[in-house]
Amino acid sequence: MVAQHLAYRVIWVGSISELGREELALSEGATAVSASGQSNPGEQLHGIEGILFEKMTSWQPALLIFDLANETIPWQRWIPLLKSSPATRRLPIVAYGPHVDSERLQLAIDGGADSVMPRSRFSAKMLQVIQNYVFIPDEDALIGFCAEPLPKLVKCGIDLFNQGEYYKCHDDLEEAWRQDQTPGRDLYRAILQVGIAYYQIERGNFRGAVKMLLRVRQWLVPLPAICRGVDVARLKADATAVYNTLTRLGPDQIADFDRTLFKPIIIIGK
Repeated sequence: MVAQHLAYRVIWVGSISELGREELALSEGATAVSASGQSNPGEQLHGIEGILFEKMTSWQPALLIFDLANETIPWQRWIPLLKSSPATRRLPIVAYGPHVDSERLQLAIDGGADSVMPRSRFSAKMLQVIQNYVFIPDEDALIGFCAEPLPKLVKCGIDLFNQGEYYKCHDDLEEAWRQDQTPGRDLYRAILQVGIAYYQIERGNFRGAVKMLLRVRQWLVPLPAICRGVDVARLKADATAVYNTLTRLGPDQIADFDRTLFKPIIIIGK
């Protein structure tokens, strides 16, 4: 496989059953299809689509490739779902299929795939396609950013976060994000979204909290263990513990959530 020769790890998903067992969904429920047969946009927390979002946000793949001739993968639902969700819409999607099936190719285009092409062209240009569409965070830029001091606004936001003021910390962190145009500003967005998730748990909003914890993974995963003094590794572990506990409880038992799991953000050397 070309991707393997380029030193990418390849995960093959040939059918729904290979994505994960149905009982691994965030909660019981049918797939996210309306009565009209059309997919509902955004993150799904139930059934096989729940598994899909859990896997994609955990894996954070550099590129998704769909074979449109594979009848065992419901790509007609999955492509628009992934491209409509804030948790996954940055993931690049390339799709290929039989050149004679223009309707199938058009469905993938309409669903939001970044590139759709006939199978013959994909096979001939696979190396170029992967190089053109694969998304890899700029590690050097992140390391350089993370070596800089933490701005005052972010410190204020973190202080509010650590005081349990998860709603109030939003303004300082968002303003810091707006002022910073470097790749590392994702650190501020990550802290902000973890805070929003905790706030939603306090309000009893299970769906809002889970969706935010899925979305924050795209910002936390690329960051090094320490960034601008913030213990990112600890924040990742804390957010994961909250997510696991929350999804285990489910929406009907969110009132039983142990809020001592809301840990403070650690700034090393402060």
